[in-house]
Amino acid sequence: MATDGRLLALNSYENRVYRVGIDPGSLAVRDPRVLQHAVVAKFYRTRRWSDAQIREEHAFVRELAAAELPVAAPLVFGGDTLHEAAGYRFTLFECWPGGTPELDLPDHRAMLGRLLGRMHRIGAQRSFHVRAGIGSWRYGARAREQILQQGLIPAPLDERYAEVAGALVQALEARAGLLDQARWLRVHGDCHAGNILWNATGPLFVDFDDSLMAPAVQDLWMFCAGTTAQQQAEWAALLDGYEQFAHFDAAEAGLIEPLRGMRMLNHAAWLAARWDDPAFPRAFPWFGEPRYWERHIAELREQLEAVEDPPLLRTIG
Repeated sequence: MATDGRLLALNSYENRVYRVGIDPGSLAVRDPRVLQHAVVAKFYRTRRWSDAQIREEHAFVRELAAAELPVAAPLVFGGDTLHEAAGYRFTLFECWPGGTPELDLPDHRAMLGRLLGRMHRIGAQRSFHVRAGIGSWRYGARAREQILQQGLIPAPLDERYAEVAGALVQALEARAGLLDQARWLRVHGDCHAGNILWNATGPLFVDFDDSLMAPAVQDLWMFCAGTTAQQQAEWAALLDGYEQFAHFDAAEAGLIEPLRGMRMLNHAAWLAARWDDPAFPRAFPWFGEPRYWERHIAELREQLEAVEDPPLLRTIG
């Protein structure tokens, strides 16, 4: 298999990902693993995942692909999916066509729900052993500490951040029982529209880099936003498709706002931890400016209220 000289950097910050064109003349027989005469090459960030954790992710995605779920699966070459060159670990993935999902179109959200239900049925059949569980997020406490220790927030905003983020962490920890009581399974982990391609057959999942053990709602909550009425309608459509293939425990709806709060805290800490990477200041030039922290603190305060309010979607499901 030889490349044809086409190389396109894809939108990725944690790793380095490229679409690599494949010369069709180098394939004696059409290789079913190579779609679109291209593959996706992912070069992994050093020290983020162990080899065992990466291979466990790959095994999960290939398990989904074997069950005919639309996912971009890692390719096996030389008996393995994980390779190394010049000290860099990399994997080649299937390259699928597709565009941005338009979930407000008729039945699209239900189609997505059906695919998630199928994925979770398989995800519940066994557990990850070396990949993290959602408990490793530590309710945002570690993220808060990391940001304060790095000294990125200008005074006096740092004190306001410490106070509001601390109150949110306490509210999240007070709801730890909800998380502990839920059934955990293998999930995508970073399930949002940016990790979905939509083609003629419907949705296709890519990038299982953050897959982990968590309640099913972790893969559902990011697809509901807007006013109360909008969220309830979107949630109902999503579950209408989901429950054709898997049962959803309605009690997990109480985890939506806590999970949103944890993600907000951890996302800011992720940006702070990667700020020395030249790609991050270019992609997120507003991060670190006083106006960003003013807005972030206001959003954390609003999220604290949302966590403490009764679950918005408690009547749905």
